[in-house]
Amino acid sequence: MVGKRSGVTEPFTRDKITRGVRRACQGRPVTEDQLAILAQRVEDTIRARGCAEVPSHEVGLAILGPLRELDEVAYLRFASVYRGFESLTDFEEEIATLRSGHADGRRAGYARGELPDGTAVPGAAGPDLLHARPERGTAKQEQRTPAR
Repeated sequence: MVGKRSGVTEPFTRDKITRGVRRACQGRPVTEDQLAILAQRVEDTIRARGCAEVPSHEVGLAILGPLRELDEVAYLRFASVYRGFESLTDFEEEIATLRSGHADGRRAGYARGELPDGTAVPGAAGPDLLHARPERGTAKQEQRTPAR
């Protein structure tokens, strides 16, 4: 059961999660399968708490993490409504948080001896150096290479 702010309780339904997230994903490259997986993850998180009733606020929090991983624009849309953004500053602060998360992820990759695309840093003594992927050019570089 989900406890609403009004005091009303209603059954938890995965469909309601999917409908709400679908609105945030409108026009984004997110498939129905991805929405279904996100809703399943949210349901698993809620049920793992083992409570008979969960506040609707916790359901919203359980949506934010998986949605952020799925699509950051959809995440911003959902977060802006869920958290009640009232100004451009609210968006700017959330975008700054997203950007710092990207930087943290890149730093973690560098520490493991990886570039942002997962390839090995040349000369790095990472654990998988012997199994590093071969270097490849970008698609644009490959298009410019004349055929022989």
